[in-house]
Amino acid sequence: MKMKAREIGIKVGSLPTGMNNCITDVKGVQVGHITLMEDLNDECIRTGVTAILPHDGNLFLEKVSAATYVANGFGKTTGLIQIEELGCLESPIMLTNTFSVGPVLHGTLQYMLQENRKIGDTTSSINIVVGECNDSYLNSARLLAVKPEHAIEAIQNATSNQAEEGAVGAGTGTMCFGYKGGIGSSSRMISFEELTFTVGMLVQSNFGKKEEFRYAKSVEEDHTERPDGSIMMVLATDAPLSDRQLKRLAKRCIVGLSRTGSHIHNGSGDVVIAFSNAEKIPHDTKEAIEQRKILRDDHPIMNLLFQAAAEATEEAILNSLTQAEMTTGRKGRIGETVPIGAM
Repeated sequence: MKMKAREIGIKVGSLPTGMNNCITDVKGVQVGHITLMEDLNDECIRTGVTAILPHDGNLFLEKVSAATYVANGFGKTTGLIQIEELGCLESPIMLTNTFSVGPVLHGTLQYMLQENRKIGDTTSSINIVVGECNDSYLNSARLLAVKPEHAIEAIQNATSNQAEEGAVGAGTGTMCFGYKGGIGSSSRMISFEELTFTVGMLVQSNFGKKEEFRYAKSVEEDHTERPDGSIMMVLATDAPLSDRQLKRLAKRCIVGLSRTGSHIHNGSGDVVIAFSNAEKIPHDTKEAIEQRKILRDDHPIMNLLFQAAAEATEEAILNSLTQAEMTTGRKGRIGETVPIGAM
């Protein structure tokens, strides 16, 4: 049975969670999955696509402030350099497996072109953001099972309901600390005087060895050969932050990652994408000057935002483990559920 970390008695940090303890607690944020599972003789398809939509409007016409932070750059992504340069996000954030970045970009582009007839015609191009983890321990990645239409379906499936977690979507075939990992989410509510904001996190966990897991009650040596792994971390908030401030929050997500036991292996892609949907950035405007509200760096609530980013990341990783069901894979491999009694 799927259980969140809190349901088995693990409480991370001191800040309260949102109503669903999920990234969708940030108003407007939506999450959708497509899960692909099929047995083909000696091969196994165990993969999928996850879509995170920053708000429920037109993402290209109403962009949001965004930033990225790459702790280790072994991952394969698209769209990060434009976020780094311009500080905004204008597409869904898509997650999948290493070999499927191309078709997911293709499908997401098709969807966005259908939604916005001006793109590539009377207006500029579009920056599609895709991240990945290597799920080839369980998934027969060489079969290239993910197609462009799966990306479109994941976007169309996106809702503001509590996101499904564990071995779903882009987390269908991933591993974490030698156990079955996958999609995990968590949120934090922060308040200071009249201000109240939400920070949400969604992870695609695929990293670490059993002996590195700091929540394990006993050390278990893990001699199984697996890829070094990766983790994609997507942070959402309704706090009015600039792209520079969002990068500062993104860096604190690595604090939460390290608290679980990760020391970021050589072959690991550890990537954070952070956005704020507090204020939209209009695509169609002829104004030379634009005004946006942002928090002061030295306001006390900024430290609470940093704390929220770290706590939500740590708990999202734990939820990706506790919510993941045992999954069989190629070559007779098994992604075992983390033993609840061992945590």
